Amino acid sequence: MTMPPSKAGTKGVPRAARERQVLDAATEEFGRRGYEATTVAAIATRVGVTKPLLHHYFGSKQDLYLACLNPVGDRLLHAVRTAMTGPATPAQPTALRVLHALFTALDGQREAWFVLYDTTLPPDSDAARRAAYYRRAVDDLAATGTADLLRSTGSGDPLDADALAYAWRGLCTALVRWWVSHPDQSPEAMTQRCARLFKAGRTLLTEASE
Repeated sequence: MTMPPSKAGTKGVPRAARERQVLDAATEEFGRRGYEATTVAAIATRVGVTKPLLHHYFGSKQDLYLACLNPVGDRLLHAVRTAMTGPATPAQPTALRVLHALFTALDGQREAWFVLYDTTLPPDSDAARRAAYYRRAVDDLAATGTADLLRSTGSGDPLDADALAYAWRGLCTALVRWWVSHPDQSPEAMTQRCARLFKAGRTLLTEASE
C-alpha cells in the first residue's frame, strides 16, 4: 500500500524520520562549518536527498538553520535553569552541576553548541536575532550565577561579575570544543574531569596567594 504523501519521505523512509536525519546532519554541519560555509546542497547530499526536497521540507537555508537552533536553544536553557535551581553542595557546586547539565544536553549532538554561538550569521537576520535571544538568555543565567558566587566571597563589584561571566562563557566553549575532539568522553567523564580541574585550580590559586 502506498504511504500518503504527507507522511512519505524518500526511498521508503517516512517523512518524519527523514526530517530528523536532515536536522541531525544540518546541526552538525552548521556547528562544524558555520552558517556562512554550510550549503544546503552539502546537507542534502550527506542525507541522500535532493536539494529541492530539502527546500520543500524546510524552506530556505535560514529556515533550516532556525529549525536546528530552536530545539538546541530551548534544550540548553532548560538544562541550565534546572541545574541552577538545586542547592549547591561542596561535592556538587552549582558550576559543576551546570556543566554536567550542558554536557548531558549536548550529548550525541556536541556541535550544537556552536550553532548557538555562530559568528557567521548574516547581520540583522532572523537567524542572528534568534541566536542572540538564546545567547542573552544563557548569559543572563550565567550573570546571575557568577554574581551570586562573588557575593558569597564578599565581592559586589559589578565589573568583577561581568568579567567572570565573560570568562565562564569562554570556559564552557573551550570545554565543549575539547569534548568534540574527544568523542569517547561521556558527560559523566567530562563532569568528573572538570571537578578535578577545578580542584587543581583552587590548589594553584592557594599556592599563588601564599
